[in-house]
Amino acid sequence: MSDLQVVVLYGGKSTEHEVSVHSAQTVCKLLAQSGRYHVYPVFIDKQGYWFLQKQCGEKTAQDKPISPVLKPGVHLQALDGSWELKVDVFFPVLHGTNCEDGTMQGFLETLDVPYVGCGVLACAMGMNKIVSKQLAQDAGVPVLPFEVVRRGEKYSLELLAAWVKKQGLPVFVKPVSLGSSVGVRKVKNLEELKSAIDFALQFDKEVMVEKGVDRAREIFCALYGESPSIKTSACGELRALAGEFFDYNAKYIVAGGCETKVPADIPAETAAQMRKDSAAIFTVLRGSGLARVDFLMDKEGKYYFSEINTLPGMSETSLYPQLFEAGGESYPRLLDGLIEQACATWARKKELSLNR
Repeated sequence: MSDLQVVVLYGGKSTEHEVSVHSAQTVCKLLAQSGRYHVYPVFIDKQGYWFLQKQCGEKTAQDKPISPVLKPGVHLQALDGSWELKVDVFFPVLHGTNCEDGTMQGFLETLDVPYVGCGVLACAMGMNKIVSKQLAQDAGVPVLPFEVVRRGEKYSLELLAAWVKKQGLPVFVKPVSLGSSVGVRKVKNLEELKSAIDFALQFDKEVMVEKGVDRAREIFCALYGESPSIKTSACGELRALAGEFFDYNAKYIVAGGCETKVPADIPAETAAQMRKDSAAIFTVLRGSGLARVDFLMDKEGKYYFSEINTLPGMSETSLYPQLFEAGGESYPRLLDGLIEQACATWARKKELSLNR
């Protein structure tokens, strides 16, 4: 696995563009430090154009415009024809719409090259909170009740408000297919419901109104591998110190907006069941490579599946590496393992026949 040509993809046409760049800076640094790879940082801007960079970061005037190509022995090529590369492995460090929802994975499948992380189906299902919750429920994992509002479709605010009153306030209004808490609002009274829905519909065509767990504890479990050999991390907890829940500001804007505790201060049997449930969700979604499963826990200690991130944050301060490092797994070794698995997954696909 030494001397592989590894292209790290980051940025993208997504509301989580900046988070992606931050994650990729750590991945590029650790892969380069290992001495095992030739690392090529490729920045994708918000218009979808690709640029080869000398150093991972936001776009600069020195970046080389490049494009993926379908050409024998070549996967990337400079627009002026001055450079081309046969890629051994793509390492997507992309979050959100157009990146984590299966679209990029489908494109890399077309290029017929190994790539790190979950495939098209797992990414698409994992990104959609409705589908992932339905599958989690089918796997026996508890979820919270929710209703869905779709852009362009009429809905009865009166009936929705009645449902909210029956469930009890607060409720959380969130885009169905976004991450990093973008577009999420906590609704504490019925007068806030419509404005929260209108706000969330700016970011997605479907919006979920979900029964809330007020002042919920947010517990996380990281995953590595694929069925039947899935490795689960210790469970960790994030506590919001800024705001009423773990929103985008607490995650990325406000200094000291949250604190991490790994392992989480929960009963051992609860942590064990959460790890088992995380693996069950990853399996039913046909996941491979990496993911992070998020749970909400109420004051009685009962927990509910919240969402699965098939491309979680990957900076040194992100939850994913912290959760595994708490159990003695070094982050550089995890990155090596993800690249090895990407190559093994691709090799198995190449064994399949395309002839009838």
